[in-house]
Amino acid sequence: MQPRHLPAIDKLLKAPALAPLVAQQGAGMVKEALRTLQGQLRRSGQVPAWAGQAEEYALRLGRLLAGCGYRPVHNMTGTIIHTNLGRAPLSPTLWKAAQPLISGSMNLEYDLTGGGRGDRDGPVAQQLVRLTGAEDALIVNNNAGALLLALNTLADGRTVPVSRGELIEIGGSFRLPDLMRRSGCRLHEVGTTNRTHLNDFAAVADAALLLKVHPSNYAVTGFTSEVETAELAQLAQRRGLPLCVDIGSGALLDLARFGLPEEPLPGRVLAQGADLVTFSGDKLMGGPQAGLIVGRADLIAQLKANPLQRALRPDKITLVLLNEVLKLYEEPDRLVKALPVLRLLMTSLKTLDRRAAALRQALCVKLQGWRLDAKPSAAQVGSGALPAQRLESRALVLSHDDAKAAPHLEQRLRRLDQPVIGRIRRDALWLDLRSVVDFDGALASCQELAPE
Repeated sequence: MQPRHLPAIDKLLKAPALAPLVAQQGAGMVKEALRTLQGQLRRSGQVPAWAGQAEEYALRLGRLLAGCGYRPVHNMTGTIIHTNLGRAPLSPTLWKAAQPLISGSMNLEYDLTGGGRGDRDGPVAQQLVRLTGAEDALIVNNNAGALLLALNTLADGRTVPVSRGELIEIGGSFRLPDLMRRSGCRLHEVGTTNRTHLNDFAAVADAALLLKVHPSNYAVTGFTSEVETAELAQLAQRRGLPLCVDIGSGALLDLARFGLPEEPLPGRVLAQGADLVTFSGDKLMGGPQAGLIVGRADLIAQLKANPLQRALRPDKITLVLLNEVLKLYEEPDRLVKALPVLRLLMTSLKTLDRRAAALRQALCVKLQGWRLDAKPSAAQVGSGALPAQRLESRALVLSHDDAKAAPHLEQRLRRLDQPVIGRIRRDALWLDLRSVVDFDGALASCQELAPE
């Protein structure tokens, strides 16, 4: 075939064989890839016979663009709330309930009773007030934004003491001292890494507010001491200062009922004397990414008046999904069935054993020369939640005499139409059954794996 006989790009884009790729990656991305591929063929001077067939272009571009764009994946890493994989999975039922509001017009900031401008956060804020006992609430786009807004509003240009043992760093090298600096306040470290006392805070004479941070992604054990919220609240009250407590992962329900360690609940922290509590919506709470602030009405009003609040506010999709998630918390008996995060946490070992056996049966015919063993595994909640807690789980462990085989297989699973993401451990590939939301879908994806 001569280069001039190559099919036109626009003709290829309309070919049925490329339609799935265009739907997945977008016409612009596919068009650019087609031009690049045909450009390489023209420069080579040797155009193969396949270059006239749309099906061959679809096959080659599918491999080339496999890692591009957003894709649904099956999380079999053993980390339930995986930051890199979208954190808390959302229920399709909740999405279906929210869809009419999201896809059309809605009264986001419109008062249907009075016919004027309404309160954007109103419905969600009212739910948080009912669930936590707070006077008022405010929603921003993530918990870092919540803390930034609180510090900038109440302590801009002023001093904020924080225990050295609570100067956290989260994923992506994001550090609390950096956020505090950007908020405009001056960090004053008190105490030591392992021990901080009330007198350490009391010695800071020029504090604008007191800040306590729950170290949700690590644990300090041994010879330790921290200042409890109630103690800090008494000091703050004597000084006439607000106390802000960042509880990080955020849980609205006592996890002890599910056999998990206790996490600080915003309602309890407020009852201990905190004036503001900040936490995430997309971790233990099981909702969309959001930063939630609950507490005193006068302080919330100050935060709302800060111009930063507009820059940090969430969109209607977040607010509508939060509204649906919080409805579940008003009926706790529905939670485990309706909230994917809790469902994953509560899946029985018997169910995990059955799934491991089914996955083994599906893969044993695909992986000749491999050892496939269902083994006990230690899963984790993830995203900084319950860092010291491991969850008993089951995994299918794929091992081979060739140490390089496991990374190669891991790559093959990542290249499936719906990728399966596992973890490499001790030269073997572990597919953990506790973290996967749609096991039947993951099983079907693994069955698509081509034998080697």
